[in-house]
Amino acid sequence: MSASTKWVVLTGSFVAYMFDAVEILLLSFALPAIRAEFGLTATQGGLLATATLLGIGLSSVAVGWLADNYGRKRALMVSLAVFGVCTAALAIVPGFTMFLVLRFLAGLGLGGVWGVVSTYVVETWPAGQRGRAAAFVLSSFPIGGVVAAVLSGALLPDWRLLFFVAGVGVVIPLVIVGVFFRESTEWARQQSTPVRVSEIFSPALRRRTLLGATVAGLAMFGWWGASTWLPTYLQTVKGIPAATVALFMIVLNLGMFVGYNVFGLIADRIGHKYALVLSLAGVALTLPLYVVAADRTALLWLGPMFAFFAAFAGVFGAYLGELFPTRVRTTGAGFCFNVGRGVSAFAPLTLGALAITAGFGIGLLVCAAFIACAAVAMTFLPNLRTAAPVPARD
Repeated sequence: MSASTKWVVLTGSFVAYMFDAVEILLLSFALPAIRAEFGLTATQGGLLATATLLGIGLSSVAVGWLADNYGRKRALMVSLAVFGVCTAALAIVPGFTMFLVLRFLAGLGLGGVWGVVSTYVVETWPAGQRGRAAAFVLSSFPIGGVVAAVLSGALLPDWRLLFFVAGVGVVIPLVIVGVFFRESTEWARQQSTPVRVSEIFSPALRRRTLLGATVAGLAMFGWWGASTWLPTYLQTVKGIPAATVALFMIVLNLGMFVGYNVFGLIADRIGHKYALVLSLAGVALTLPLYVVAADRTALLWLGPMFAFFAAFAGVFGAYLGELFPTRVRTTGAGFCFNVGRGVSAFAPLTLGALAITAGFGIGLLVCAAFIACAAVAMTFLPNLRTAAPVPARD
């Protein structure tokens, strides 16, 4: 790959993943308006997020297999097109059931983007710079959160127009990838025989696959449980107006953007494993402080503090890709991360049900406990700063 190619990949992947984030996060902002229009309970509202994350979990195998067999570029464009069309189509849904189906289908596209852009970075950037490069690309997620907050503040309570605008906007990354991206030369050199999903469970890779999926599942369960209901928690429990909640979420996501990039630098210095442990432990310690904060000023400052530590998804981008050889890289990394997100599909539903009996505050503390367990599980995986990838087969 030429020097210019790696910068094209970096920039284009940043934009693609930003739109991925917008489509995922819009639901948390629009959920109060959607529940009001359709008369949904908290459990039904959580089910909408669950459907999205289930689609994301199932996409990991399908899109990973597509990318490893037919190329990174093609898989990325298919993923973008699927979630863009399904998101725009939410503008005309007649009720809860069709909304649920479209969010599931959108999830099938949304889950593919993370694995493909992470793999593109690993295959185009030098090993000593992958941590910061992957973290920068994936730091577009909180920027997507800012965009989602701004769009929500401008267009809500008209959630139908909100989803239509966001869906149509996916044309932008589609054009960038289609016109400017080249296929990964590392992938092209490695292709000889078709890749089978079962290869990531070969004796040489099985432990890494299962541990990686476990860490991602615990972390994502805690994170998605908390982030899906956070705007609702701020409105209903803390009594903060919807417009002010949008401001709080913008500040929180800016803190996360800084955290992604700082942890990318940390990862290249101390190793991706130890950066992940630090990030997960930081969230587990600061999220409870956010929950018990008594006034709006404290919430405004503590939000970006705990979001700063929530950089683990960015470091995962380089770490999980390096766990697997080129031949099965997207399949393996995508399986670990997105199956983790698929498991976390039950987090919004669980927290919604828990809120009815114990309150949102207790639910958020449970989420912090899951993230703490992820930090512990991470210690059983290797530090890959100097380790070479293991072969796909014995």
